[in-house]
Amino acid sequence: MNKIPYGRQHITEDDIQAVVDTLKSDYLTQGPKIAEFEQAFADYVGAKYAVAVSNGTAALHLNAIALNVKPGDKVITTPITFVASANCVRYCGGEVIFGDIDPETYLLDIKHVREILEADVRREIKGIIPVNFAGRVVDMQAYRQLADEFGCWIIEDACHSPGGFFLDSDQKQVMSGSGQYADLAIFSFHPVKHIAAGEGGMITTNNEELYQKILNLRTHGIQQDPSNRIYDDSLWYYEMQELGYNYRLTDMQAALGRSQLSRAEEGLSRRRELANRYFDFFKNKSYVLGQSGVIEGHAYHLYILEVKQRKELHKYLRDLEIFAQIHYIPAHLMPYYRQFGWKEGDLPNAEKYYSQCISIPMFPSLSDEEQRFVMDKIDGFYNG
Repeated sequence: MNKIPYGRQHITEDDIQAVVDTLKSDYLTQGPKIAEFEQAFADYVGAKYAVAVSNGTAALHLNAIALNVKPGDKVITTPITFVASANCVRYCGGEVIFGDIDPETYLLDIKHVREILEADVRREIKGIIPVNFAGRVVDMQAYRQLADEFGCWIIEDACHSPGGFFLDSDQKQVMSGSGQYADLAIFSFHPVKHIAAGEGGMITTNNEELYQKILNLRTHGIQQDPSNRIYDDSLWYYEMQELGYNYRLTDMQAALGRSQLSRAEEGLSRRRELANRYFDFFKNKSYVLGQSGVIEGHAYHLYILEVKQRKELHKYLRDLEIFAQIHYIPAHLMPYYRQFGWKEGDLPNAEKYYSQCISIPMFPSLSDEEQRFVMDKIDGFYNG
């Protein structure tokens, strides 16, 4: 059996040809493939606007800037996420408030978020960043109602959930990143994600003002569109209107991402098939304390087990060249965030989850034979 990672990109001949065609074209960056990818992605998630950027962290940073996060502002997010979800607030000088997770869903607990907001008598909390962890989509309708009640904006961190959805109060599907309830949403195209572009990210929104602002921020705050210029209308003229960044995606990456997007539903279907098989196998095992399960609309970037003897299992699997992963060390316990007073015991649900979670292999090209090998070896560890 070959090495089995927890996630892996799947590159086809069509993907390779799409990149080669771009390499042979007139543009390697800032060319037509960017707009093609943006439009196709907006259509896929059901949003009005999409902006391709260099990575998911850049997307988060631009969103925080566009929403005017500044020193003194506080923003709530989950500790069970990659640290970028929180760091974007710090880049702007804001303060991160971590809320605990719901132990049943692994998502930011909306009841705890309400408690935090109700305790904020000075109204310093300006926004909420819920994360669609592992591919399970947050109930953004409920979060929108809560955010409106307390005057907050919402960034939906949808890096794990392209193609996923939740069911609203009328049992209608609401696509992850559609912009129906969140002010802005972000996605990542890291190789282990659903859509791989090497690196890359996407911002989606239905707010035209935010869309135009992010377009400008993506390229140094420089404006060339004659209709948006302030001082001059000559063709060669450009002007820097605000402090922006070089957060552009290349045409090569956009070509790869666009090709991958054409197979997104196929990959999502395979992920759900694998998840169903995992769930059926592990649902009655005494050593399993919890698992991702079969959830309508789940995009299954990860499949999580909560198990006894997690550390020992992790080592056992690595010795068999099954490279399971841990997602995530709680962000509030990172040395950087501890300096602000966060400590063990602050978020008990997140900390308990971390003590027993393990992400087992989940990617579309995982074969039935490989999945069976993984399941049998996990079972053998406890019952062998």
